[in-house]
Amino acid sequence: FTEAGQVQEIDSPQLGDAEDDSELANANCCVRLTSKYFTEAGQVQEIDSPQLGDAEDDSELAKPGEKEGRRNSVEKQSLVWKNTFWQGDTDSFHDDVIRRNQRFIPFLNPRTPRKLTPYTVVLHGPAGVGKTTLAKKCMLDWTDCNLSPTARYAFYLSCKELSHMGPCSFAELISKDWPEWQDDIPHILAQAQRILFVVDGLDELKVPPGALIQDLCGDWEQQKPVPVLLGSLLKRKMLPKAALLVTTRPRALRDLQLLVQQPIYIRVEGFLEEDRRAYFLRHFGDEDQAMRAFELMRSNAALFQLGSAPAVCWIVCTTLKLQMEKGEDPAPTCLTSTGLFLRFLCSQFPQGAQLRGALRALSLLAAQSLWAQMSVLHGEDLERVGVQESDLRPFLDRDILRQDRVSKGCYSFIHLSFQQFLTALFYVLEEEEEEEEDRDGHAWDIGDVQKLLSEEERLKNPDLIQVGHFLFGLANEKRAKELEATFGCQMSPEIKQGLLRCKANLHANKPLSMTELKEVLCCLYESQEEELAKVVVAPFKEISINLTNTSEMMHCSFSLKHCRDLEKVSLQVAKGVFLENYVDFEPDIEFERCTYVSLPSWAQQDLRSLRLWTDFCSLFSSKSNLKFLEVKQSFLSDSSVRILCDHITRSTCHLQKVEIKNVTPDTAYRDFCLAFIGKKTLTHLTLEGHVEWERTMLLLLCDLLRNHKCNLQYLRLGGHCATSEQWADFSYVLKANQSLNHLHLSASVLLDEGAKLLYKTMTHPNHFLQMLSLENCRLTEASCKDLAAVLVVSQQLTHLCLAKNPIGDTGVKFLCEGLSYPECKLQALVLQQCSITKRGCRYLSEALQEACSLTNLDLSLNQIARGMWILCQALENPNCNLKHLRLKTYETNSEIKKLLEEVKEKNPKLTIDCNASGATAPACCDFFC
Repeated sequence: FTEAGQVQEIDSPQLGDAEDDSELANANCCVRLTSKYFTEAGQVQEIDSPQLGDAEDDSELAKPGEKEGRRNSVEKQSLVWKNTFWQGDTDSFHDDVIRRNQRFIPFLNPRTPRKLTPYTVVLHGPAGVGKTTLAKKCMLDWTDCNLSPTARYAFYLSCKELSHMGPCSFAELISKDWPEWQDDIPHILAQAQRILFVVDGLDELKVPPGALIQDLCGDWEQQKPVPVLLGSLLKRKMLPKAALLVTTRPRALRDLQLLVQQPIYIRVEGFLEEDRRAYFLRHFGDEDQAMRAFELMRSNAALFQLGSAPAVCWIVCTTLKLQMEKGEDPAPTCLTSTGLFLRFLCSQFPQGAQLRGALRALSLLAAQSLWAQMSVLHGEDLERVGVQESDLRPFLDRDILRQDRVSKGCYSFIHLSFQQFLTALFYVLEEEEEEEEDRDGHAWDIGDVQKLLSEEERLKNPDLIQVGHFLFGLANEKRAKELEATFGCQMSPEIKQGLLRCKANLHANKPLSMTELKEVLCCLYESQEEELAKVVVAPFKEISINLTNTSEMMHCSFSLKHCRDLEKVSLQVAKGVFLENYVDFEPDIEFERCTYVSLPSWAQQDLRSLRLWTDFCSLFSSKSNLKFLEVKQSFLSDSSVRILCDHITRSTCHLQKVEIKNVTPDTAYRDFCLAFIGKKTLTHLTLEGHVEWERTMLLLLCDLLRNHKCNLQYLRLGGHCATSEQWADFSYVLKANQSLNHLHLSASVLLDEGAKLLYKTMTHPNHFLQMLSLENCRLTEASCKDLAAVLVVSQQLTHLCLAKNPIGDTGVKFLCEGLSYPECKLQALVLQQCSITKRGCRYLSEALQEACSLTNLDLSLNQIARGMWILCQALENPNCNLKHLRLKTYETNSEIKKLLEEVKEKNPKLTIDCNASGATAPACCDFFC
């Protein structure tokens, strides 16, 4: 309100957080006055506050000043939201965006049951999605006379503003802008149950971790530092009956959990996809242009995610619409966020504008404030870095930087992401000579490039991460020329070399983690500089990547094609990247004929994913050194599997080792088998997971093994369920195969009957199996009797694993009968978790003392503690050939340890692994292979 009592509109062209809403610097006056109302003469008059039920109707409340106050409150509320999104917009679209989250706020919902403890609501979400705007709307509703017959008060506490204050009392804190309220404060605070406190932007309060829970205070007149007062309010030491509404970005949630009691967390997501689409339609007017621009933004997952902030949607629409009007192709602009933001910036000014000094001042201000983790700037902040308001005028006129209408000394950037972009610009722009001289006279608390990209600084200030991405994006020569043509400024020649040094040194001393690799690939893609990518990824020989969205596929495709020496790729694909098999959709004959835009939104998304996937899969058919592919824990689709298999089957693909583990859909295993038939380079194949052995799958696997080009030496099949007839067919094919020497059938329903068919094949004189693993195949002691005959006859089998099969002591007895024959060549035997007891140890002890061929024995996770002394007799015998013995158990007592130490002294060539394994069983494969 003005001094004359007139309503003055708040400047809020975009829905957003405090960093986007310049009006918030003086928002205290706007929302606090909702608890007092103006008479026609413009005088402040407090409403009498009768309790609910005091009057039979509202006539008692209708005092002269109050009626006008109610009208002014409603009028003010409508003006706050008018023109929030588009000039002249009068419909309810923007209200719908707010109501979507507001309905979850309990103290504004009359149907919400009351509780003894007042509500604490936490609004959280990324920058610019509307947390502050939603909180302000809640304050207006809280104090609306039409919603409550009693006077209610709302106080807005901006953490970014309060961080500049010195010690004060809580009463002074809430009345700092309105000293005339000081006499009323005790009366208001005495009615805490009628008060709503909004603590806005808790993440921007500059305090050390844990500082808010120290030195709590309950006296609103006692002088304390501002963080103490806020912590006392949130901890409900101060005014425990008041309602609390807190807004924060996610990074402060952990500290907030230490403060608030029984909070209700509400994630504010800003514009959903349908909101963004509606925004584009409204902005462009032309549906075809709007949908083309919308699809271009959606094709870049990172940019589309930023579009949840309306300010970013406005930037995208403004940029692409201008390009379309000029007849330019907007597609390249949306490849990266850097390209789009740079085009937006340059499109606001004519070429040759010669604003390099102003641009340098703006970027300096952005960098200084971002390093200080500030989003609202004051006049003294400008003075500190030597920037004048006149330097900023070109950007203020174009809403890139925004000035508060009431408090002229307050500034904020249009959005955090654009502030990050301008910060990156600060590092790119070449310093002027006079600037270097002026710097000595001003405080620039800005780290260098190496500090910017360091993990330590990013942990302290996560906003620096995106700055690093923009920095790589601005290292592009074409973008540098565009910047020079518009503003007349030069890019620093050292910046690209500095980026190379920082990123190239990342993997100099240790392999990159998956997170570090994603970061590197993201930065390289943002640069769109292939020469830069070649230098950085040249040393990569192995990569492990988890694809969670289409952007990561784009990043990988752009950079990894330059890995000349890439040998191994380990890949995971998260659920949702491909939607074909996870969406309830019945295709019809017209589906393929549909235009792209007419397809359902999920189908459009899936087509984009498949196009990018095709580009990514070209790695496997273009890299001559790539020998090893692992695909695990992946949610694929029929189409994505076929695309991958298409590249595997090409003659330019030289894969030797492929592991497919736990992928969906189940039919994927059939496609992989088909792709591997006749693949001469393939020597190792693993197919594990829920593999359905229906007839087609079995036929394909058999075709793979008996193909004359088959060079498969190692085959691992896990999680299979087959009938006896199918095992018989499989065993028959093994008899004809001339290359396979390692067969692993783990977690398969083989049973004794299936195993007997397999053993029969192994007794054939032409079989070549050297290693056989039947781990967890539901075998019993009966199977061991047939296996003993194989041990005697086979001249090839040297390694046998029967782990996790309940063969018991009787099964061990049968095996030892086979081991005792001189013809037996078995060297390694794994009997982990096989229900063996003291009696089984006796059989093994006898066999080991008869100079059998065993050199490696695993008896882990068996109840053999009482049989250890029997086993140790064999270990001390000179005829025992064992070199590695594993005896891991859930617990090992001191007597067993002492006994084993004595064995080691008498048999120094023997290595005994008896470390306690806890609740997790030791893996068999590292011992067996």
